[in-house]
Amino acid sequence: MYETLCYEVETPIATISLNRPDHLNTIVPPMPDEVEHAVNAAVRDEAVKVIVLRGRGRAFCAGFDFGGGFHHWDDYITTDGEWDPGKDFSLATAGALSPTHKFMSLWRSPKPVIAQVHGWCVGGGSDYALCADLVIASEDARIGTPYSRMWGAYLSGMWLYRLGLTKAKEYALTGKPLSGREAADAGLINAAVPFAELEAEVRRRADQLASIPASQLAAMKLVVNHAYENMGLGSTQTLGPILDGLMRNTPDAKRFIELASREGVGAAVGERDGPFGDYSRASAADKPDPGNVID
Repeated sequence: MYETLCYEVETPIATISLNRPDHLNTIVPPMPDEVEHAVNAAVRDEAVKVIVLRGRGRAFCAGFDFGGGFHHWDDYITTDGEWDPGKDFSLATAGALSPTHKFMSLWRSPKPVIAQVHGWCVGGGSDYALCADLVIASEDARIGTPYSRMWGAYLSGMWLYRLGLTKAKEYALTGKPLSGREAADAGLINAAVPFAELEAEVRRRADQLASIPASQLAAMKLVVNHAYENMGLGSTQTLGPILDGLMRNTPDAKRFIELASREGVGAAVGERDGPFGDYSRASAADKPDPGNVID
């Protein structure tokens, strides 16, 4: 039994559904551990050939939950109530602890993973989705890293490796979101379709992959993964989470999280996003359709 996700198998496809719909599937303990556990269960199941990752409700994943001041991570990053950089460093780099390392179980799985993205897919949620092999999104989804502006840094590095230098710099510096259609056009994800067609399109692609021998899928995934690991993916994933810890504890970042704790997340992100007019400050036309819900 899982607290933060649902795991289902309809041979030959295993589906992992993030299951905090009332909180836009934001990341809290034990979600990283449960994701890793579910991926490993699918890897061990000989009947499974493809893994689908999705979110319940009206979002894929809205990133790490900091509405309560981020205190649900205190055991890992604080000592006597104060930020402990030594603990944070250990969390960021230890395979047994790091949320990023646990999400990378999707990357390490010999079985292909398709991320089915709808609604908000931002912050750590975008890092999570981009660890998959294929990413299919609804056209109105919004994918971005608002932590580029405040309180974070790239975690998985997948934004860098999926985009060329020109676009990687643009989105790293601005944190602006892309719609599902824009993300597909930029090469960040594989395809974008109307929400009404999303589930069927993911299933179609999963069925195609499942028609290929498992050993062939594993071999082709492995050779592509190693090409990118030879480009320094591991080093990027060491540096990114360490910088993320530092950026969560600058004076500006502390003021940001105090505002979120005192007045709510909306006040903090509204101040952050105001100059850009996106995310919480976007018009309805520039947000995901709230009626697009996955049960």
